[in-house]
Amino acid sequence: MPFVRIDTLGTDPGRLDALGQAVQDALVETLGVPPEDRFQVLTGHDGTTGTLRYGDHLGLRKDDSVVFVAITMRAGRTPELKRALYRRIAGLVHERTGTEPRNVVVTVTENTLVDWSFGDGEAQYAPAGAEPAGALP
Repeated sequence: MPFVRIDTLGTDPGRLDALGQAVQDALVETLGVPPEDRFQVLTGHDGTTGTLRYGDHLGLRKDDSVVFVAITMRAGRTPELKRALYRRIAGLVHERTGTEPRNVVVTVTENTLVDWSFGDGEAQYAPAGAEPAGALP
């Protein structure tokens, strides 16, 4: 059930969909996220009413095909799994959109069960009075 936000320059719906599917497939393949657990916000910035700023941090030269992927998910994955996720996202994005891996920036923010509400103003995975339980989806 990770929540994913993808921001990129350009508003081509086909590219946005390909980026979203690449990230979802990487989450399924590397972390075992159920395929139907897809929560994404895909935003294409037109460079006028919205844009992105980037530099060449760590010597990784970016260009206008840059993609920012922000993933919020429950804590508990190992560093090795996260590294595998980053590699798989960069690889699938390159394969499906031609975006160079150097242009794919991924961040992960972790939280706990009580930090999620899927509607109705409830914390479905951590209801009041119940002990949080759970495997990581």
